[in-house]
Amino acid sequence: MSRSVLVVAAHTDDEALGCGGTIAKHVAQGDIVYAVFLADGVTSRQDASEQELSERNAAATSAHTILGIKQSFMLGFPDNRMDTVPLLDIVQKLEQVVDEVKPQIVYTHHNGDLNIDHRITHQAVLTACRPVPGSPVMEIYAFEVLSTTEWNSPVAKPFMPSVFVDISEHLETKMSALAAYELEMREAPHSRSIVNARRFAELRGSFVGVGAAEAMMAVRVIC
Repeated sequence: MSRSVLVVAAHTDDEALGCGGTIAKHVAQGDIVYAVFLADGVTSRQDASEQELSERNAAATSAHTILGIKQSFMLGFPDNRMDTVPLLDIVQKLEQVVDEVKPQIVYTHHNGDLNIDHRITHQAVLTACRPVPGSPVMEIYAFEVLSTTEWNSPVAKPFMPSVFVDISEHLETKMSALAAYELEMREAPHSRSIVNARRFAELRGSFVGVGAAEAMMAVRVIC
């Protein structure tokens, strides 16, 4: 039986970086994957234009087609300024998506990331997916995003993976999705580069004896 999977990310490209291979694996297994993005990822930049936002949205559409995401939701909160929005406002919009897609599995950001939007997204997910009787959510996992998870202070909450998803058969799909986000990627040795994303997946795979993996922290799993 297919499962409903929801990826809750702050910005488009976070989903491909953090769990692109996992998304592709779910789709290959017959699961239905949805994604929701809380902020646009562009408007905080100096001289950001409507064209730049349009290009990023077009890249997201291409990446989601590659990954097999059935439907994406854009909530439109201010980029890198989500701390200026009452958490209740964010949670209420996210709850509408959760009520619509009724996910059994949720993937989202680590709450120790450098990016403020990532941390607030994590908090909003835990609130919107609180374990009340009748909730469809059985599993919540936090993924890591290159150039924010590893960039935070060493005294911040560390990312300590407890789950490794073998994406050996889906690594090229992840790489193709990242290539769709070409404008957001950087040149090596920047950590958010195509070459280092591949190296990182292979490194995570080596931790558990597979060709490539994405690491997760289990936030809540109901068995």
